[in-house]
Amino acid sequence: MKLFLKVDQNFLANKILAEKLDSFNLKYSLINTNEVLFLENVPEEIYKSLSQQLKEYGFEIIENQKNILVQRMKDLIVETIQKEEALNVKFSSYLADNLGHSYGYLSNLFSEVTYTSIENFIILQKIEVAKKLIANEKMSLTEIAFQLNYSSVAHLSSQFKNTTGITPSAFQRIVKKRRELINNSIV
Repeated sequence: MKLFLKVDQNFLANKILAEKLDSFNLKYSLINTNEVLFLENVPEEIYKSLSQQLKEYGFEIIENQKNILVQRMKDLIVETIQKEEALNVKFSSYLADNLGHSYGYLSNLFSEVTYTSIENFIILQKIEVAKKLIANEKMSLTEIAFQLNYSSVAHLSSQFKNTTGITPSAFQRIVKKRRELINNSIV
């Protein structure tokens, strides 16, 4: 027997984070999945222990200011791309407005820390969302291209193939074939 699960990663991360913070009896406020505001001073030994326990679940406390700003850029990009309504965002203005720095500075910092550009990161995130939407089989490629703010299905297809090595249509066929194999093995 197989069990198929859908996981809400943000809910799961918030739950783990809250449980770990509560286990130390800390007063805090969860700003989002990637940001915690402590409402009291945290003793060094508790901080180290918390950090170690969070690492067991894949959390890493970021202490370098440049890395924090890059993480905030990534969070804003991912959050915006994963919204279910169609995107109509110019990321350069959006990031600069939300983070209080010029886009040139943010772009250079992102490249310095991640060894890739903001544009490449955006493309990778869009393709990940496109793969999920294709796998759900609820939207056409035209609808997916519109939602992800592509100028055309051809543009989406080109970036999809450059990123994954296969076309969106080939990806659809693979997903469909896997589902058929799984369904046939269950019966």
